[in-house]
Amino acid sequence: MIGMIKNFSEIKEQQIEFEEKFLCFNAAKSNATRGRKREEIPCKIRTEFQRDRDRILHSKAFRRLKHKTQVFISPLGDHYRTRLTHTLEVSQISRTIARALRLNEDLAEAIALGHDLGHTPFGHTGEEVLNSLLEEGFRHNEQSVRVAEVIEDLNLTTETLDGILNHTGQVKPITLEGQIVKISDRIAYLNHDIDDAIRANILNETDLPEKIIKILGNTTNERITTMVLDMVENSRAKEEISMSKECSEALIELRTWMFSNIYANSPAKSEEHKAQLIVTALFNYYCSNFELIEDASKNKDSSIKRVVADYIAGMTDRFAIQKYVENFIPSSWNGEIRQL
Repeated sequence: MIGMIKNFSEIKEQQIEFEEKFLCFNAAKSNATRGRKREEIPCKIRTEFQRDRDRILHSKAFRRLKHKTQVFISPLGDHYRTRLTHTLEVSQISRTIARALRLNEDLAEAIALGHDLGHTPFGHTGEEVLNSLLEEGFRHNEQSVRVAEVIEDLNLTTETLDGILNHTGQVKPITLEGQIVKISDRIAYLNHDIDDAIRANILNETDLPEKIIKILGNTTNERITTMVLDMVENSRAKEEISMSKECSEALIELRTWMFSNIYANSPAKSEEHKAQLIVTALFNYYCSNFELIEDASKNKDSSIKRVVADYIAGMTDRFAIQKYVENFIPSSWNGEIRQL
């Protein structure tokens, strides 16, 4: 079958031609990327942003997201979101908006899939602990870039790395695709966290502020649809991705309400102190037993604390719990006397 394709380059040329003809004037074009840190031989059939997406999908850090907390720590129910399902929902929303605005869907997808690669076990609780233990601090968006650049050396394009780095915080991504992911991330987590909180009987749909519901909608589907359509309507053929003032203010109010009622004060946080204990204990233990960290020698230019933080940040919830049990919980004695 391979022999039937006379010229692989035609496949890629058609995709590049499609971008030039169909995508909006201010879309990021893969053929005009700002490049990678190391130059590489181009792929025969994939564009540069498609290549980024595939590298992220095949990374170890991406696979580990399936066992990392979103809001509920180590939930027993199969329907609660994890960091992986959150990432996939951000990707879906971002791709929908990018396609509607005739922007580069491949770049939006790559940024969305990679934006949480550096997230810690136990969600933002783990992030806050590592931030307090490192002199230089710890932020999951910066760690996501570190995973891509140092730990797994994915050699991603500048546009993808910038979108990952600036998906949170005050700095605006350099591409419209990155700006889409920045807002889509918020749309996704606020709505699916409401859905999970309802599933956990922490709140009811009727608990949500009436003013917000009136603007955004009564259900998860209605709210996401409202915000996506609003973004498309307000961003078409513009140099910036944005929502209408009414929708943006409602989103901010919803986020504030969620922090007060779910993220900071709810039964969902009842196990948080245990997660803090685990991360702190593991950090101190591996700083004192640095030789136990696998492949620590790969990061020769980093301090011991930095490498330990990398190791812990890469852990899934269950692996962190497993390591805590191994190192701090006594094993049952089976009555055998070991030969010294």
